[in-house]
Amino acid sequence: MSMMDILTPWAAVNDALGLGAPIRDAAHYGELLEFVDEAFERFGADDAHPVFGLVSIVADRIREYEARVHPWPDLAPAALLRELMAEHGVLQGDLPEVGTQSIVSELLAGKRRLNLRQVKALAQRFSVPMEAFAG
Repeated sequence: MSMMDILTPWAAVNDALGLGAPIRDAAHYGELLEFVDEAFERFGADDAHPVFGLVSIVADRIREYEARVHPWPDLAPAALLRELMAEHGVLQGDLPEVGTQSIVSELLAGKRRLNLRQVKALAQRFSVPMEAFAG
């Protein structure tokens, strides 16, 4: 396999998806989201499919764009948890993956710190990066 065997299809992919540079704007962002959605619709049952190598590259661009355009607010973990709970209509007793209602109350009051297990559970529950709870 020669370098040209690789560069020719890569140029076509790069032209189609614009991966040679950061995401330009909201329209480009939307196009890349559509590409990822279609990849999962077509090949999601086969997670070993080679398209997922490309999806990984596209996902990195998407994360970079989201971090640049929609950065997470710099909130203390307790304040972020309070905001997410309000946004999702979640009560203290609705977070068994974190602990009992009294543990959640202590977390929100700043009397207790989140541990790694709780951060993972909250990140998954609210679809946010674990780093958002770094404060």
